Amino acid sequence: MKGMSNEEKYIRKRKRECLRTNIIYHLLWIFPVNKKKIVFTTFEGDGGYCCNPRYIAEELLKRKDKFEIVWLVNNMNRQFPDGVKKVKNSFLNRAYHLATAKVWVDNSRKAYGTAKRKSQLYIQTWHAALEFKPVGKFRGKLFPRIAYLVSEYDSKLADYVTSNSEWCTKLYPEMLLYHGNIIKTGSPRCDIFINRREEIYQSIRERYGMPLDAKIVLFAPTFRGGSQKGNRQVFADESTIDFRRLVKVLEEKFSGNWFVFLRLHPQLAAQLEQFPLTNDASNIIDVSQADDMNELAAASDVLITDYSSSAFDVINMHLPVFIYADDLDRYTEERGKLMWDMFSLPFSVARDNDELVKNIIEFDAEKYMEKIDSFSEEHEVLEDGRASERVVDMIEKFLNNN
Repeated sequence: MKGMSNEEKYIRKRKRECLRTNIIYHLLWIFPVNKKKIVFTTFEGDGGYCCNPRYIAEELLKRKDKFEIVWLVNNMNRQFPDGVKKVKNSFLNRAYHLATAKVWVDNSRKAYGTAKRKSQLYIQTWHAALEFKPVGKFRGKLFPRIAYLVSEYDSKLADYVTSNSEWCTKLYPEMLLYHGNIIKTGSPRCDIFINRREEIYQSIRERYGMPLDAKIVLFAPTFRGGSQKGNRQVFADESTIDFRRLVKVLEEKFSGNWFVFLRLHPQLAAQLEQFPLTNDASNIIDVSQADDMNELAAASDVLITDYSSSAFDVINMHLPVFIYADDLDRYTEERGKLMWDMFSLPFSVARDNDELVKNIIEFDAEKYMEKIDSFSEEHEVLEDGRASERVVDMIEKFLNNN
């Protein structure tokens, strides 16, 4: 061990843990597989009933077949509908339920060392389709070796990875280190935009005690930090957006009574009770502890984000998106070159409050729609409200064949 770097020591430690984990999974194989059990997880247990897995579960609950749906979650205060059994995401609970389930559905990586039987099906939906952030090999030298090992390990377990575009299908092998079956289903989490937007638009306003004709700007910055060379870290810097000024310009441009929804990434929300904010304004509501981002997006009239894949999600309902990237240089230095040239996309990009205000004032809805449609056509984006159906059809086909 003498002369070994901290990173090498950490990797050796993780490999030992991986081996122990793997052995325990194999020991649990003495228990039979429950042919009706499907285990869900989101954001390594930090997410609740959200993202792609939520909408797959909802579709399963609609079907005539009765499944045992288990959801592994870190915070047992999370709420789930009838028909979904929440289970504390402890090591032994996770190992037992994964060892005895017929199907796994996840939107993030499984723990290093997880073992899967040949008779089991693992569908990886990932938590971003079209996205800004460099992932996997696109991070270059900034991709930590342990992150590479965990990504490669999980990808070898997965039987299918879902995609919503030819862009994803083409790049996932390098992004996710995955060389198996990539199936173009669309994003289950985007089905809500096409099938239920009108209903959700009203119900969210009722949930938060807002006027039904109120307008919402959703501010949803992305996750910062991640798998470093040692311990896992996350960062939550206070936003520099002037929210008073933002509300004023939205009222001037689009009219109406505007509310600001503040939304932390689920892995930050699991560690922070509220959005870090001293730059206050009236009509601000912190929605970070709400489980599902896309439900909030469906109720919104404008999205402001930095490097979140939500920008690419919400254009499927032609929602105006404004990028606020005041730390673009620092972010790319720490994370790596972005997957897209931000300035070539349908969205306007601001580096400070003056630019953000200017971009809102100059927003041209007609030109924006044309750019969105052209972008979706060029990259062969599939979002037709039937993604959840396609994934569940695949699950049912697997179960019937087995």
